[in-house]
Amino acid sequence: MTLIKSISGIRGTIGGKVGENLTPVDAIKFASAYGTFLKNSQPSTRNTKLKVVIGRDARISGPMIHNLVMNTLLGLGIDVIDLGLSTTPTVEIAVPMEKADGGIILTASHNPKQWNALKLLNSKGEFLSGAAGELILEIAESEAFDFSDVDSLGEITVNDAYMDIHIDEVLNLPLVDAEAVAKRKFKVVVDGVNSSGGIIIPKLLEQMGVECVKLYCEPNGHFPHNPEPLKEHLGDICKLVVEEKADFGIVVDPDVDRLAFISNDGEMFGEEYTLVACADYVLSKTPGNTVSNMSSSRALRDITIKYNGSYQASAVGEVNVVELMKKTNAIIGGEGNGGIIYPESHYGRDSLVGVALFLTHLANLDMTVSELRASYPQYYMSKNKIELTPQIDVDAILVAMTEKYKNDTSTSSLSTIDGVKIDFAVNWVHLRKSNTEPIIRIYTEAQTQQLADDLAIRIIDEIKAVSGL
Repeated sequence: MTLIKSISGIRGTIGGKVGENLTPVDAIKFASAYGTFLKNSQPSTRNTKLKVVIGRDARISGPMIHNLVMNTLLGLGIDVIDLGLSTTPTVEIAVPMEKADGGIILTASHNPKQWNALKLLNSKGEFLSGAAGELILEIAESEAFDFSDVDSLGEITVNDAYMDIHIDEVLNLPLVDAEAVAKRKFKVVVDGVNSSGGIIIPKLLEQMGVECVKLYCEPNGHFPHNPEPLKEHLGDICKLVVEEKADFGIVVDPDVDRLAFISNDGEMFGEEYTLVACADYVLSKTPGNTVSNMSSSRALRDITIKYNGSYQASAVGEVNVVELMKKTNAIIGGEGNGGIIYPESHYGRDSLVGVALFLTHLANLDMTVSELRASYPQYYMSKNKIELTPQIDVDAILVAMTEKYKNDTSTSSLSTIDGVKIDFAVNWVHLRKSNTEPIIRIYTEAQTQQLADDLAIRIIDEIKAVSGL
């Protein structure tokens, strides 16, 4: 099961059989469905061509998928603004700036190099709703495509300036103070996982007066480690931060929408605490509400309450977080995987915004990054997964776990909005099928790492018992 159609787009491994992997035929099919969806959404009286912004990360399959998708849109009579090598948040801000009808980011985000994906945007540069995604899948299934004649083909306009435009947009945010940052003469190590983050993050740092030590910043798509910014993958940068006597380290995933920090002592700041730290700074200047997803740390709730704001949790998936942020007028939000959503910039996870807010926050404090981390509520998470096989009935497992705990006296609340989230007095567990990988995710949080790990082991044993694994 290596072709995944979900709220996060169309994602799969390169090569193999049509319909089972992200083959060239599948890339064309889903690009055709998206273009057809856009055409069907327009009034019949419109007499101008549609326009779509496209960018990609540096993964090896990028140029191939990029050309297939662009030329498919041209065949539908849609004009393309080609950003080339770019980032997910850069494409997101480019769509409204270009007054485009949509956007496609060609990236499998944190997945390894054999993966790629089409992430689909609306005219606001935001991810499509679930209903729109379902409609596109229906169009793809029926292959209800109507291509343009030779006189009505689309055209490509190349624009490689948007990474610089994106940096300017971030530096112009009212709560970003590049002058204050420059005065502190920070030294920072950057791991760009040999993708587009290796270009754009050092550029941002240099414009903020930060000395940048580059690690894996050559955008050649050869990921030097698993690109998901988790502790077990980041030994090299943890070591280099200490060797360089740097103030901290920055790690991004291949499309630069997930952000993790390494403290000055070479320890993980914790990607859950990326959002907590940025929210702490934003709320201290502009109090308000916050949102994260159900798999994110309780620490954001605690920080929000400290500033007299209201916190709410959404289902996992950026589009769900954004929907709830809009509904609650949240001034900052995101996901515990290091995704910062700051509406003052745009409604999308953006590592550049996170870096700039974090640096400004640090510039205003007289403490090290490790001291800042120690100042926050102490929670510890255990993130585990079970690989899916055709024999595993995920829905049956979730129903069984719901039945097991719905009347359990140790449970303070239970939600089935997104998988199963079980809240206990001082810890919680969230079980759900991943949107991006063929796995069940098991996330737990407690007041010590041992307690979080023990809870995860217990729950995994219970899943195996109810499923016969």
